[in-house]
Amino acid sequence: MIEPDLGAPLDIHRATVLPKWIDWNGHMNVGFYVVAFDKATDTLCNQLGVGWEYTREKIGMTFVLEAHVTYDREVKEGDPLRITTQLLDHDAKRVHYIHAMYHATEGYLAATNELMLMNIDYATRRSAPWPDWAMQRIERMTTNHRHLTKPAQAGRLIGIKRK
Repeated sequence: MIEPDLGAPLDIHRATVLPKWIDWNGHMNVGFYVVAFDKATDTLCNQLGVGWEYTREKIGMTFVLEAHVTYDREVKEGDPLRITTQLLDHDAKRVHYIHAMYHATEGYLAATNELMLMNIDYATRRSAPWPDWAMQRIERMTTNHRHLTKPAQAGRLIGIKRK
């Protein structure tokens, strides 16, 4: 198991906008933002000790229960991406977190992805408490992220404001 990065926010995931991610508008298609964010969730899971090996060894799995994406500014083919992750809250079975996608060289915020992740028992495919080693990592990371300002995109509701 890797030693967790306790930076606040977690700032280790990098990616590049691939040609197949581009739509007819000449920028990254909305669905591929989710793909890029999903890879950042893989990075988070590895940090928590619940990555691919966790499932391959038939210990457990993680399922996303809910997700919300904001699209703040477009990115285009070949653009380098920097995706940060901030833990917002957790309990015995879930982690609430938000990813922020930045253009890695120009620095602007391109999108955010707020998620609720749940631990799943491999055998029963039902929710289960995090293993001790994962909970220790979650608590350490949450403690380190607690001082961060909650992003404005976190907790937003979708709807049309009426006058």
